[in-house]
Amino acid sequence: MMNTFVVYVENKPGVLNRVASLFRRRGFNIESLTVGHTEKSGVSRMTIVVDTDEAGTYRVETNLYKLVNVISVENITSAPSVCRELAMIKVAATGDTRTQLLQVASVFRARVVDVAPTSLVIEITGTEEKIDGLLEVLRHYGVIEMVRTGRVGMSRGSNGGAAVAAPPTMDTEDGMVAFSV
Repeated sequence: MMNTFVVYVENKPGVLNRVASLFRRRGFNIESLTVGHTEKSGVSRMTIVVDTDEAGTYRVETNLYKLVNVISVENITSAPSVCRELAMIKVAATGDTRTQLLQVASVFRARVVDVAPTSLVIEITGTEEKIDGLLEVLRHYGVIEMVRTGRVGMSRGSNGGAAVAAPPTMDTEDGMVAFSV
């Protein structure tokens, strides 16, 4: 199952390397990783998507808290959240197909951000499924180049931010393992 973690870290050199190395050492493949500044000076926000089960989710979260520069970790996979991705797609465009491509972009609520004599660059923001749908339609016209940002996510409502959160604990009852966050 794909799990989305929002990780607040100190904005210092080497932090990204330490986080990525943690995943490598534990044998997890990062499906998507985006990093950017936050509303708080000196704090960066990472959105990390990892394919793992419930036990792996617990291990990822507890191991992230062991890193010195990690401020807080939140698994927003099951929480009410908004997740988006950005893509720019360069498509071959002739005089005959340019109008069709503009219509396709309009249907997907994408926009053309660059026009050249033989191509268009289309920008789209949305869910991964929406971007995949546009990409599938554009393949017919000839995709020249594409770049995707990876998932960014945010919890719905007024909670959230770089508040210091306690690491998850593991409780055992009757031989069963239960995780609490």
